[in-house]
Amino acid sequence: MSLPRGKDFRPPWPLRSGHVQTMLSSSGIRRLLLPAAKKTVLEGAETVVVDGGGGVRLSGAYTAQHLRPQSRGLAVLFHGWEGSVDSTYVLQTGSRLLADGWDIFRLNFRDHGDSHGLNEALFHSCRIDEVVHALGDIAQRWPQRPLALAGFSLGGNFALRAAMQTSRVGIPLSYALAVCPIIDPGEGLFSLEVSAPWFYQAYFMRKWRHSLQAKQKAFPQQQYFEMSELKQHLRGLTEAMVLRHTDFQSLQQYLDGYSVAGDTMQAMRIPATILTASDDPVIPVSSFEKLALPANMELDIAPFGGHCGFIRDYGMTSFTDDYIAARFNALADGSSPIG
Repeated sequence: MSLPRGKDFRPPWPLRSGHVQTMLSSSGIRRLLLPAAKKTVLEGAETVVVDGGGGVRLSGAYTAQHLRPQSRGLAVLFHGWEGSVDSTYVLQTGSRLLADGWDIFRLNFRDHGDSHGLNEALFHSCRIDEVVHALGDIAQRWPQRPLALAGFSLGGNFALRAAMQTSRVGIPLSYALAVCPIIDPGEGLFSLEVSAPWFYQAYFMRKWRHSLQAKQKAFPQQQYFEMSELKQHLRGLTEAMVLRHTDFQSLQQYLDGYSVAGDTMQAMRIPATILTASDDPVIPVSSFEKLALPANMELDIAPFGGHCGFIRDYGMTSFTDDYIAARFNALADGSSPIG
């Protein structure tokens, strides 16, 4: 059986707008319209804290499948920036994989979901070491094999970077899949500021400021930002965060720190897939077209889908569920997960 490809995604005309796809991806409308079956990953989920190394604690949720005599494996899911383990797309993907016989682990990055009180230092996108360490802890505590990883947007970027380290540190990750991952953060930041409609930056800034307020409330003895800094737009607040809370000497140095552009992913030693859309208004498709990838990676650019949308119909189901499940199931069945 052939694996689904991005070109197979052909939504009806009103849903062919990249902006419509993007806005629907995390909308409350979508969450309301999804049937109960799309939220089954919540049933019996065990809330856990995993070890991020060096005293860092990250929260997550584990759900065991009960449909098959033996699990197909363990699927780990990474949400996007200011998302969480309870983001609609994470729940929908997790529920689909659960129905196919996968055990599911949904990981919160630092300061995402309700985890602001677990660690005093702020989240930033270069904190890859704690995510890799947490992935190792997950692999040890839930040893179902194979172990497969999927991430969305910034979570896709984290998934790719983590996958490049797992072989080196002895984590038995078998496959990674990234949906609309951030490739060149500098280019993505520029796109949000200049190319994308204003409401995308407004959306992310509203969620980020809300998250920072939750962080300040969790640690009132700290002063994470001045009020004047919090009033800045994306670039200004990001630069303030970098200079206040990281060891990077400049904003550009920080952005380069989590880039996977150019030939960076030549270091990938396991099969991996990138799915994106040419009409993504958040991550420029040019970032993907300039990648130099090894033979064990596939780049799949769909004509439609927006940013992490891929909404198939008016029932708000997503093409990515079938896409991810088909590749994970191929891995579990001993076939190649890449086309």
